[in-house]
Order: sequence, then structure tokens, then C-alpha cells
Amino acid sequence: MAKTIGNPLSWTAQSLGRAGSHVATGTQRLGSETQAPPDIRKLTAQDLGLALRAGWEDFKACRSDVMFIALMYPVIGLLLIGMATRMELVPLMFPLIMGFALIGPVAAVGVYELSRMREEGRPVHWYSAFRVVERPRFGAILMFGLYLAALLVAWMLAAGMLHDLIMGPGIPTSIGAFLASVLGTADGWFLIIIGCGVGALFAVAVLAVSVVTVPLLMDRATGLPVAITTSVRVTRENPRVILGWGVIVGAALVAGAIPFLLGLVVALPVLGHATWHLYRRAVV
Repeated sequence: MAKTIGNPLSWTAQSLGRAGSHVATGTQRLGSETQAPPDIRKLTAQDLGLALRAGWEDFKACRSDVMFIALMYPVIGLLLIGMATRMELVPLMFPLIMGFALIGPVAAVGVYELSRMREEGRPVHWYSAFRVVERPRFGAILMFGLYLAALLVAWMLAAGMLHDLIMGPGIPTSIGAFLASVLGTADGWFLIIIGCGVGALFAVAVLAVSVVTVPLLMDRATGLPVAITTSVRVTRENPRVILGWGVIVGAALVAGAIPFLLGLVVALPVLGHATWHLYRRAVV
């Protein structure tokens, strides 16, 4: 039968229809999979380098397409920062930017899809990333995203409480006054140290449960509990390597956030592609 090219509206409607079916099915199957947990490999620092190199090659091959998709991340970030310029929300600006790493494993799901399709030798375009909604475990991925979003909310609440406890509950009179109080006082530096420590605990928790969870859900007929357990096993068997990966991710996000978040247009796709290849190296 000859194939015809449908218009974008019909393709979108069909994709959303399939996605809705997958969400319903995936939600029912979250814990009912019978497949045994996959075996995992021992990782080395060399694996991180190779994953990053492969991620960079994917980025170069899909550069224009993936950068178009990733552009929405700094735009959303700048909008959130703009909302946070209300004086009572200024203390949460930095935690908000850093908290983006907590939902990164799900935010990069479209990039994983591009790496998966390129790995299979299939042509990729910017809209190929949205084919992830057709994956049978998309419902499980959504549920995992809600879990990470809840952790982000918990982090923001914790950051607000720390600020009020250490610096007091008063509202800053201006952004300059807030920066002066944080960077120019002993209490401010104490807040920075404690806040970074608490944030690191959230980051390590997310890293442990998410390092291979979403790629595994996209790649195999695996339920969400098995995927999370596998991610924890990878972390437990390779603690130094996975912590090193977390440091790389954190450093890349900080570097990408400095120039008005525009560096995220490159940092996020490269990290997303590299995460897919790290999953390939970690799970047999």
C-alpha cells in the first residue's frame, strides 16, 4: 500500500490519541510487569567520558532540531524567574534555578527519544522528539515525572523554610538588598552552605532513583517499580561513578544557567543524549 504524508494536525491528533491509550494502559501496568529486573554492569570513569562523547556526537547530528526543542527550557526558566521578581519570592530564585536539575531526567525525555531513533538508524527531525508520547510506557514516565515534581516542591518549601529560619521572615526591599544580605553577612553565608548541603541531599536522592529509570522505561517492557529499583542498583554498584556523573550534570547546569539560562540550549541536549548512552553502558 502506498504511503501518504498526513497533515500536521491529523498527525498530532493521532499521536495524542495513541498517547492517551498508552497513558491509560501504562497507569494500569505500573507494578504489574513480570519481566525480571535487568542485569547491570560495573561502570568506570571511562564510561562517563565515552557517554559524554557519544552524547556530543548525537548533539552535533541533531543540532538544529534538538536546539529548537531545548530553547523552551531557558524561556520557561526566564518566565519563572520573572514571576519570582516579586520581592517575597526573590529568596527562591536561586533554589528554583538549581531545582530544575530535579526534574531534568523527565524534561529530557524527548532528547532520549532522538538518541534512541538515531541508534536504530532512523532519520530524526525536531518533531521526532514528540513521538515519545507513543511509547507504551509513557504513562509510567508521566507518573515518575509527577514524583520528581513533588520532590521539586519539597525542595522549594525546604529552601523557603531555611531562609526564614536563618535570615528571618522579612520581605527584601530590593534584589540588591537581598544579595547584600546574603553575600555580605555571616548569616547569609551560613544559609548558602546549609542550603547547598540540603540541596545536594535532594539531588543525590533524585540521581539514585532516576539515573536510568526513564531510558529503561522507554526501551523495555518494564514497570515503574522495576525501573526505579534498577536505577538504585546501578547507583549502589557504582557509587563513585554515578556521583561523578551527578557532579558533571550539576556543573553543566550551573554553567548553562549563568548567561541568562541560554547555555541550557546546549547543556541540556548534550546531557540528555549522554544519559541515554550511559544507560546503554549501565544496563545489560
